[in-house]
Amino acid sequence: MGKDLLREKTVIVGTAEEGNLEELSGLVWSAGGRVVAKLYKRSEKPNPAFFLTEGKLWELKNFLRVEEATLVVFDDELTPVQARNLEEELQVKILDRTGLILDIFALRARTKEAKLQVEKAQLEYLLPRLAGKGVMLSRLAGGIGTRGPGETKLESDRRRIRSKIAVLNRRLKQVKANRQLQRVARKRFDWPILALVGYTNAGKSTLFRFLTGAEVAVEDRLFSTLDPTFRLITFPNQQEALLIDTVGFIRKLPHQLVDSFRATLEEIRAADLLLHVVNMASPQREEEYMAVNALLRELGLEEKPFITVLNKKDLVANEFTIIRAERNFPNALSISAQTGTDVDKLKKKIMEILSARVNRGVFFIPFTESRYLSVFHERGRVYKKEFNSSGVYLDVELPRIWFERLGKFKV
Repeated sequence: MGKDLLREKTVIVGTAEEGNLEELSGLVWSAGGRVVAKLYKRSEKPNPAFFLTEGKLWELKNFLRVEEATLVVFDDELTPVQARNLEEELQVKILDRTGLILDIFALRARTKEAKLQVEKAQLEYLLPRLAGKGVMLSRLAGGIGTRGPGETKLESDRRRIRSKIAVLNRRLKQVKANRQLQRVARKRFDWPILALVGYTNAGKSTLFRFLTGAEVAVEDRLFSTLDPTFRLITFPNQQEALLIDTVGFIRKLPHQLVDSFRATLEEIRAADLLLHVVNMASPQREEEYMAVNALLRELGLEEKPFITVLNKKDLVANEFTIIRAERNFPNALSISAQTGTDVDKLKKKIMEILSARVNRGVFFIPFTESRYLSVFHERGRVYKKEFNSSGVYLDVELPRIWFERLGKFKV
């Protein structure tokens, strides 16, 4: 039996607008499910009891019976009452978009920090949904929507859940403090910081690996990266910079995750330049770009310098689509992180922006201090070199911090 047949049979529900259900299908697949049917509904005010109209509810029951599905996922957020009524009426697991994304994050979390953040987000999501949830989980053990912070304990009272959230808040505050200390330590080297941001599955990790040579996980699935990854890179002009790969954003990102991941997203706040990676091959590239910008605004980061990196141009057959995208997106450059096409142009563009952090001057190094010569070649860009009887003159471009450190040799 193929692996896809072992995946949990799932029916998804949502509108046909902007490819919403295609994205939801990708989320279900990332969580370990297999979409066997799609139920399209109109964009209208939802039924307060069951979210769906009576006719659509009957249609959903028929899908479940024919396909023998055990899970229904809604693209919208359900109220606790709606989720409970649907579970009782349909006798299957019910998840909304928020619950599904939280479940994927629980599946992907690897580090202690990520697990703390996901656990807090899940508990905040589950708190108003405790009534009746424990019965459902005990009846349907395992599978999508049951991963995370102690599902067998969901019958616990609200006070214990709130107490656990308070403990997690204290731990996350310590995480934030530790990250701040790490940023202070990095600041001593005066490295400019570049942060890769963008919609999930835009190719940020592929670009990160191409630029740094780091063996990071690269997978064609949503949310393959949760924890920020740091690497030092050196550009052709010897300018050094710290590159950060961050978690992908998504439309309707659960507010619990935005709040819980603020400690991680603070790394973006510390960046000098944002590389906003856009999947140019996506039919919803404009909507995905706007969704990321909306979250950057929420975080107060919309004014940061940025480059729009239009990725996956190797998957775009129409040359006019590429030209139009480069014209329509601000400060844009098209590349392929997979093949390396035009990544050198991206490096050049980054160097131009970072050049403000570089100083140029003339230095004289006596032969008695010749050990410093290697620093100029390793850390800077030497334009001219002249020897005399006592030493060497260098016309050199250096990162500002090294320009100041070697100031005693400046002419």
